[in-house]
Amino acid sequence: MHSEKISPYRHVPNMITCLNLFCGCLSVVATFSGMPAIAACLILAAAVFDFFDGFAARWLNAYSDLGKQLDSLADLVSFGVAPASMMYILLFDALSFEININVHIFGAAAAYVIAVFSALRLAKFNIDKRQNDAFIGLPTPANAIFICSLVFIAASDNLWSLLTANLFFLLAVTALSSFLLVAEIPLFSLKFKSFDWKNNKIRYIFVIISVMVLIMLQWAGLAVVILIYIVLSFCSNLLCNRETSQE
Repeated sequence: MHSEKISPYRHVPNMITCLNLFCGCLSVVATFSGMPAIAACLILAAAVFDFFDGFAARWLNAYSDLGKQLDSLADLVSFGVAPASMMYILLFDALSFEININVHIFGAAAAYVIAVFSALRLAKFNIDKRQNDAFIGLPTPANAIFICSLVFIAASDNLWSLLTANLFFLLAVTALSSFLLVAEIPLFSLKFKSFDWKNNKIRYIFVIISVMVLIMLQWAGLAVVILIYIVLSFCSNLLCNRETSQE
């Protein structure tokens, strides 16, 4: 009996996922070592690896249950624990005028709510059959990228940096992002199954606008890009609902 030939490339997507996880772990270390910009860049690198592990799995036809579970575990660290740690540092700085340890524990508890809701988001994604072609709720990488942008804004010298030092603004961002992670809100996926304009119109519009925003605002524009993603998703949903009602 001939044994079934196993592709030598079957572990490539999992290796890329492990790089995602590795970047997430290093990001946490960088955050608590006083290197927030490097921590943010590592999360962005993790997001790149997260995109390409799925791309590699589709290209090599190397899907596996192991890969699916590994991807969620990696995402929880890179896009849950790591950005929550960054938010904790931002909150810690905003509370720097306080010396009461209970106040800082409150800041940590508030920040790590992001990690909890990220875990809920990832668990829901694994069992939700509706999320094959679109997302229900804000994807964890998008949420993490938004928080990364706050770090870059905090390091800038413009007026927007004052927001990242405002306790109430940071708490509002934490609450809103946690809600969006598990909200029953459809958001379009960035996966291109083909490259034609008709089926990818919203994706091309998003990419073009995002490139323009990043050219103008550089790294700080990442927050605007995520907001554009949410707004375009709402607009797309409204158009789809209107077209459905007219049929």
